[in-house]
Amino acid sequence: MKEFSQEAEQVMIERFGKDTIISLATTENTTPYVRYVNAYYENGAFYVITHALSNKMKHMKDNPVVAIAGEWFTAHGNGVSLGYFEKKENCVIAEKLKKVFAEWIDNGHTDFNDENTIILRVELTDGLLLSHGTRYEF
Repeated sequence: MKEFSQEAEQVMIERFGKDTIISLATTENTTPYVRYVNAYYENGAFYVITHALSNKMKHMKDNPVVAIAGEWFTAHGNGVSLGYFEKKENCVIAEKLKKVFAEWIDNGHTDFNDENTIILRVELTDGLLLSHGTRYEF
């Protein structure tokens, strides 16, 4: 991925460096599927807590290329499963996600005892960000 300019990275952090709803599109064969997900942006990637057996993860197993859209932002990326939320290698990002998603993370929907509760990282490859009349492409 081409790096964001410092100004564009600041816009990304302001908009998406918190609990944010984005659209995530995957494909199965040639059929597109889109859903909203809670996501957090950091250093060129979005992070999502999801279930390993969900349709989105099944789709990404066959084709990791995804599209996302948010507030005046659209991009492509590669979906990568970081594996079980509680595994040692995920402790730093998992702690951030617990804080970012604190408003709903303990509502019973997310089972951290289930090893199928995973972290999805969407590594951005290209996109378009619009902000106050400025266009940033990467």
